[in-house]
Amino acid sequence: MRDKGAPSGAKDNADHSASTDFITLARVVKTQGRHGEVAVEVHSDVPERFAAGMRLLALGRSQDSRRELEIADLWPHKGLLVLKFRGVDSISDAEVLVGAELQVPRQERAQLEPGWTYVSDLVGCTVFDHGREIGCIEDVQFGAGEAPLLMVADGAGKKFDVPFVEAYLESVEAARRQVHMRLPEGMLEVNAPVTAEEKQEQEAGRGRSRKNKK
Repeated sequence: MRDKGAPSGAKDNADHSASTDFITLARVVKTQGRHGEVAVEVHSDVPERFAAGMRLLALGRSQDSRRELEIADLWPHKGLLVLKFRGVDSISDAEVLVGAELQVPRQERAQLEPGWTYVSDLVGCTVFDHGREIGCIEDVQFGAGEAPLLMVADGAGKKFDVPFVEAYLESVEAARRQVHMRLPEGMLEVNAPVTAEEKQEQEAGRGRSRKNKK
């Protein structure tokens, strides 16, 4: 999860997939260059969040230990950020880091301006759309897109992917654990995953269609 957002949005992302004692600032997506450089997807919109000399903790895919790394140099490249770490000097050294989350201790996350809330702290809040209760936020996912996705589940277990963007956001009431949104008509239906029953109905419909064509 990340620290991207807008007013009442997130800045540094608290990682719920590992320990909440740490926050993820970036994820290594590939090697870059011949001297140990890596390209990372940044999960922060805090200006100057990364700098030479900064120390990060690399959490590998096994999530059993963290490796401390120091940034020696950095530069932007095609929508990603290239990092050169001290002691990581070859492609084989860099390959070990692919997929790793680059973290800092939770207490080091950026200070928020008044009226801002960490998106990662919204887990457990109830989402309302035009005043109607939709469900509870179970997780927040971050990918290549600009907006984080709120993973919302209603009382019946039906799930929705809700983009957390300022254009749809009405208010965040942190004390009441509520997020009020004004979503475009039909968005919840489009972003709801197909249930097992719906899949069976679709398969049955395709089967009948094939028979009619014969």
